[in-house]
Amino acid sequence: MENKGKLFLIPTVIAEDATDTIPSSVLESLKLIDHFLVEEARTARRFLSSLKIYESIEALQFSVLNKDTEEADLAEMFAPIFSGKNVGVLSESGCPGIADPGALAVNFAHQKNIQVVPLVGPSSILLALIASGLNGQQFAFHGYLPIDSKEASQKIKTLAKESLHKNLTQIFIETPYRNNQMLKHLIDSLPSSAQLCIALDLTGKNEFVKTKTINEWKKNVPSLPKEPAVFLFQA
Repeated sequence: MENKGKLFLIPTVIAEDATDTIPSSVLESLKLIDHFLVEEARTARRFLSSLKIYESIEALQFSVLNKDTEEADLAEMFAPIFSGKNVGVLSESGCPGIADPGALAVNFAHQKNIQVVPLVGPSSILLALIASGLNGQQFAFHGYLPIDSKEASQKIKTLAKESLHKNLTQIFIETPYRNNQMLKHLIDSLPSSAQLCIALDLTGKNEFVKTKTINEWKKNVPSLPKEPAVFLFQA
């Protein structure tokens, strides 16, 4: 019988120094893994080092998994699993496979009949949704909206129509330095009665979650800091 390892999906912190959000069960699983698939090795080393569970971070092995990774690359990355060792997938933030290339590895694992083990941990998308007060029965995550202003506004208007028609919460994220630009697009493009939630620095020291109508936001438009943000709206 073939003795394959498992592919563990390992959640990381979504706010700096928030290692207390990583469950003890994840730490126990990590102690059994020394091969990792990561977007950025330096970030992964820093995260794993902060957990203080390894005698030596230098002994760990990292393979870069990004949007340019091809199936031939994955076959090589999975070599430890085929020899019976466990491999962990680490996202840059939150849970692997959501708005990052971790799904490539998971899909490959399913093709090769390798057991996939998802571990519990923080997800900014779900934390923002449950804190928003918006519809948690029907929602859609769209990743990043277009950078171009006209395209972003058009996309927001399209999503607003879909939200109104389907009673749907629309969710997306933005690069921190474009938070205020995105807020302006939302205020300018959404109906005044639409509800907009801004969720900033979730689980962090400067956590901020607020839901108001667009009309209410217009009365006092905040200046958003350059912190990781999730935007949610329901028209």
